[in-house]
Amino acid sequence: MENLERAIIVPWDFSHVAENAFQHAIYISKAVKRDILLLHIVHDKREEEAKKGELESAAEKLGTEYGKKPYVAVTTGSIFHAIGEKAKELKAEMIIMGTHGVKGAQKLFGSRALKVVVSSRIPFLVVQGKPTKDKIETILLPIDFKRENKEKANWIYYLSRNFGSRFIILKSRARDKGFRRKILSNIKYIETFLKGHDVEYEIMTSTGKQSFKKEIIEFAKVHNVDLILVMATRDIRWVDYMLGAPEQYILANPENLPVMCMNPRPAKIEGGFRATGSR
Repeated sequence: MENLERAIIVPWDFSHVAENAFQHAIYISKAVKRDILLLHIVHDKREEEAKKGELESAAEKLGTEYGKKPYVAVTTGSIFHAIGEKAKELKAEMIIMGTHGVKGAQKLFGSRALKVVVSSRIPFLVVQGKPTKDKIETILLPIDFKRENKEKANWIYYLSRNFGSRFIILKSRARDKGFRRKILSNIKYIETFLKGHDVEYEIMTSTGKQSFKKEIIEFAKVHNVDLILVMATRDIRWVDYMLGAPEQYILANPENLPVMCMNPRPAKIEGGFRATGSR
C-alpha cells in the first residue's frame, strides 16, 4: 500500500450498507480516477490477521461482481479515530461510509456517524441505500447563518468539475435580523463563487414552517436531488450529540439520501490558540 495515495476509503464491516457504500465508491472512483480501499477496524491487534483474510476474500468477491477490485487494510483502534487517522495517513480523496439510518436506533447510528465525520478534515459521503444512478447531477446546498457555510466553496468546485453537477441553494428562512444578515452574507459569498467558476445554480428559500433540517430532507426528496452537501457544526460539543445536532438527522435521514459532510476548520480563539474539535 506504499503507493496508495488519494484513495477512496470505504469503512468495511461486512454488512449490506458497507456494500452499498462500495457501489457508490465504484462510480465516484471512475469520475475522479482513484483506487478504492476497504478499511476494517478491530479492537484487538490479535484479530488483525484473521480479519485481513476475511477482508481479502470480500475484496475478491467485490472485484468479480463489480469489475473493480479494492485494496484492503485492517487497523486497530476506535472507529471514531482510526478511520480519520488512516485517511490522513493516505491523504485520502474522500471516505464513503454506509450508515443504518433512522430505523431502530436512530440516535445510535446518527450520532455515531457524526462522531466519525468530525474526526477528520477529509470529506465523508454518508450513504444508506444503493446508488440509483452513476452520476451526481443535482446537489442541494443548504445555507443558514453559520459562518462555516463559506467553507463549502472548494467542494462545490470539486463536485462541479468532476461530475458537472448543478446546485440548488436552499436558503434558510429566519425571523431574527442578525441571522438574516448572516444568511445573506453567506449566500452572497457562495453566489459570487459559483458565478466566478461558471457553475449552474438556482436559489430557493425554505418555507420556515418546520425545522430547517426537516425542510432540507423534504425539499431534497421533492426535487429529486442526488446529494446533499453539508458542513458539520464547528467544534461540536458532547451535548450536541445528546440533544441531536441537525447534522445527525440529515446524515441518518429517513429518505435514504446520500449526504456529503465535511468537518470545518477549527475556530480561531482569543490568544492565538485554535479549538481542535477533537473527541
